[in-house]
Amino acid sequence: MEPKRGCRPMEVLLVEDNPGDVRLTMEALKEGEICNHLSVVSDGVEALAFLHREGPYANAPRPDIILLDLNLPKKDGRDVLAEIKAEKDLKRIPVVVLTTSNAEKDIFGTYDLHTNCYITKPVDFAQFVSAVKLIEDFWFTITKLSKSGDADV
Repeated sequence: MEPKRGCRPMEVLLVEDNPGDVRLTMEALKEGEICNHLSVVSDGVEALAFLHREGPYANAPRPDIILLDLNLPKKDGRDVLAEIKAEKDLKRIPVVVLTTSNAEKDIFGTYDLHTNCYITKPVDFAQFVSAVKLIEDFWFTITKLSKSGDADV
């Protein structure tokens, strides 16, 4: 998704294997008021390659926020979260778990791994769009995010 003109876009990395949820997230962010650039990867291995700027992701932007599904192919979202939060250069990037699971073990488990937020995906289209807009409003308007590249401050 291309950023709106005349602004420094907020870099969003969406880690999601469901094409329908990718499309819904893209639409919700497009409707929002915040200037953003969305990058999408479909599995946990790709997510880590993107974050480490490896292979085809050598020029990938550093995300300001990561929207992470838990149930991913190749490498589970829980493992991706654990690796992100264990790495000095990545751990300050806010990670919002956006998943279909509302199981307490997933909620508590991801908070134990230092997720910044856990949201169960609504099944209704309008509610899903609303949830993504709320994420955008909260993380890009209300909170103060560290600037890209401030990992060693």
